[in-house]
Amino acid sequence: MRPRRAPTILDSFNYAFEGIIHVLRTQRNMRIHFAIAAGVLIAALSFDVTRLELIALLLAIAFVLIAEMINSAVEAAVDVASTSFDPLAKLAKDIAAGAVLIASLNAVAIGYLVFSGDVARESGRFLDRLSETPEELTLVALALTTIGVIAMKAIAGRGTPLRGGWPSGHAAVAFAGWMAVTLALDDSGHRFLISALTFIMALLVAQTRIESGVHSTVEVVAGALLGALVTLAVYQLFAA
Repeated sequence: MRPRRAPTILDSFNYAFEGIIHVLRTQRNMRIHFAIAAGVLIAALSFDVTRLELIALLLAIAFVLIAEMINSAVEAAVDVASTSFDPLAKLAKDIAAGAVLIASLNAVAIGYLVFSGDVARESGRFLDRLSETPEELTLVALALTTIGVIAMKAIAGRGTPLRGGWPSGHAAVAFAGWMAVTLALDDSGHRFLISALTFIMALLVAQTRIESGVHSTVEVVAGALLGALVTLAVYQLFAA
């Protein structure tokens, strides 16, 4: 019987790429991380970040992707080794998931430190023009968002005005609120920070709709886009 041939360097690369492709095909979170990474790199080119800032972004991206792949590997190994519920198996999965969370929070912090100044400067004049907008526009934007959600649900024939269906009303109102806060902020050094915190809160609202199974990802994204775009359009059309 012929001995098994040792893998060549090319084989090793092929195995590695097969692992990456498998994780992308089977793990939703990995696809999300890849999409965010692509967006961050495009933003880095758009804002012309420094070499050190780009290095920091690349390290943060790699850290998140590596952590997610290790998490997937740990889950697969635990599933193979455990045929029934085992507290230690659950603990291993939780620890691996915690590593991904730490890596993600680290990446968010680095992204904020790199982009906060550039984004604030680029959007400064646009926000200054809208910062004196009457408060009534916010109410109009929220009312139009609500009307739009109800109308679209009526057309789609799914769900109720407050639960289920296309698009997500909760996500629409949450992102409409984020956009209104961003556009109505006074000229202050904390404008970007407040907008970022409001955006995170809107994301949490959207996540709860998906995690609870009330809405699909597409329905939540549609609601978020509806709320943000309607509010932006109202402010642009009627701002003094």
